[in-house]
Amino acid sequence: MKTSARCLLALIAVSIATALLSACSSDAPAPVDVALGDVSINKVPFLIAADAGIYRKNGLEVHQFITPGAAEDARGSGVVVPPEYVRADVEAAPIAVGGGSPMIYRAVTGAGTDRVVLATQEGIVRSHLVGLASIGSIEQLKGKRLGYSGTATVTHFGVLTWLRKMGWDAEHDVTLVERAGTLSAVAGGRVDAAMSSAMLIALAPEKGLRDIVDLATYEIPLAGSGIMAERKWLAANRDTAAKFVKSAVDAVALMKRDRNVFNGSLAKWFNLKDPVTQERMYRFVAEFPDKPYPSVEGIKAMMALYDSPAMRAHRAEDFYDSSFVKDLDRNGYLDAAHR
Repeated sequence: MKTSARCLLALIAVSIATALLSACSSDAPAPVDVALGDVSINKVPFLIAADAGIYRKNGLEVHQFITPGAAEDARGSGVVVPPEYVRADVEAAPIAVGGGSPMIYRAVTGAGTDRVVLATQEGIVRSHLVGLASIGSIEQLKGKRLGYSGTATVTHFGVLTWLRKMGWDAEHDVTLVERAGTLSAVAGGRVDAAMSSAMLIALAPEKGLRDIVDLATYEIPLAGSGIMAERKWLAANRDTAAKFVKSAVDAVALMKRDRNVFNGSLAKWFNLKDPVTQERMYRFVAEFPDKPYPSVEGIKAMMALYDSPAMRAHRAEDFYDSSFVKDLDRNGYLDAAHR
């Protein structure tokens, strides 16, 4: 009898311990590494998600970082990323925030991690061509040297597609210069104009440079900056991925409501403390979509531009999963978040 009682007590103790362990496990935030890629306004919502406790609120413990190459490029435009936020192992991070176009190109050519686009914050080309003050019109860009960051990047896709819309030949009407998508490349005379994001556009006046053309007016579909997850990791961690997408939605909504959190994250992560620069950058916040569905048309356009036998072996559907944004949209969360 005593033995039976002891066994019963032992079973009860094990059950309680198991329940407590399960409760602790479910309450513990899910850890995930996130590579933020380039230094741009598109990364600010994720900085805000960390600074404002949004990740933690959604059950995540996020370790996010800027890559050394991105930090170096940023220095070329006068933006200094604190070293504690710089890390090299971008391909090891299961989640990356960056351009869908370069991700797909690298995956198809075997040069990068195979990821899936879960959300897109930049569904059309929003880069501007920023150049020398002596260039007073779009037509004067013909025959000039135009800088971009690298093959199949958002800036490369953008400038090639824009040139086609202009009826210009990329090999004969302009000279395209790789690794020259910085303000210093323009100011230093390496190129006459460079494909620039909101951050560089905001900094250009201080360097005496001119904002020559806004490519957003051409409404070019783009697989631009967004959330991408490594394919195998995603299959086993869909709940964590869903929490991350929701965190991004929450951060964009907060950024649109509260300019102070935007300014605070700019100062902390990018050392951008000048109120005038912050004001110029904040004007671009309204362009963030309330419903960041993957840019299917942008993916198709990218696959057509960088056509090859390897690219034709894939379908656009292979590179995106819209279910995470769709779930938030279906249950009304996206509309409620931006009211």
